[in-house]
Amino acid sequence: MSLKVAQKRLTREYQTIADKLPPSITAHPSDKNILEWHYIIGGPKDTPYADGQYWGVLTFPDNYPFSGPTVVMKTPSGRFEPSKRICMSISDFHPKGFNPTWEVSTILIGLQSFMAGNEATTGGVYASNAERKLLADRSRWWNSTAGGSHLEKTSSSKAGDGGKRFREEWPEVDKANWEWMASNDVDTATGRRAGADKNSCAKTSLGLGGSSGHNVVDAVVQQRDAGRGWMSRHKYLIAGALLFTYVLIARLINGDSLA
Repeated sequence: MSLKVAQKRLTREYQTIADKLPPSITAHPSDKNILEWHYIIGGPKDTPYADGQYWGVLTFPDNYPFSGPTVVMKTPSGRFEPSKRICMSISDFHPKGFNPTWEVSTILIGLQSFMAGNEATTGGVYASNAERKLLADRSRWWNSTAGGSHLEKTSSSKAGDGGKRFREEWPEVDKANWEWMASNDVDTATGRRAGADKNSCAKTSLGLGGSSGHNVVDAVVQQRDAGRGWMSRHKYLIAGALLFTYVLIARLINGDSLA
């Protein structure tokens, strides 16, 4: 009985949702399952996400609207971990706190607002503003190519779906994305724009994995590895300095003369 209530409620909400959402947010239920909704959120203005196109999924429980949905964002953003459940007061993490008067539009507007903040949360990640801006710039490319996996010749556990799922749910948006990539000279293998400085930290390929299974290349990790490389090259110098410091401290403790 509860499932029928959820289906009826979501069907009614879909009929009116266009009037309740701002132009920067759109959503629809999957053709195969009324309990699965796909959304696209435009990056909030005056934030590093401003130019981004963020695709995600809401999965509603059978007893909706008495419990909230699972909320995930598939597009790498630097705010949320791709395809991981996001803890919000309006998500399934807090079923007892969900208000039955809240609707899909309430949830998505709340998610957009929450994205603009920096609150630590389950499913959240940390990234610099430069990293988030880069991910925003590559978000259309990522959505329509699944992180460049459209070029994969063989299927594997590490390959994505080549943008198939996004194309199925958002055919018109996908077409516009490909036109945008062509007009902006975007390399469909990497998401880089033509002429981009590959050595620039602000243009490092970040977090472009996610549900496709592609490796996440984080600038923080690169910096850490660079530090390890320097230490490896100067290990003898470092060891000598440590030994000298140890001997000096030992002599001071013993009261010996430094002369």
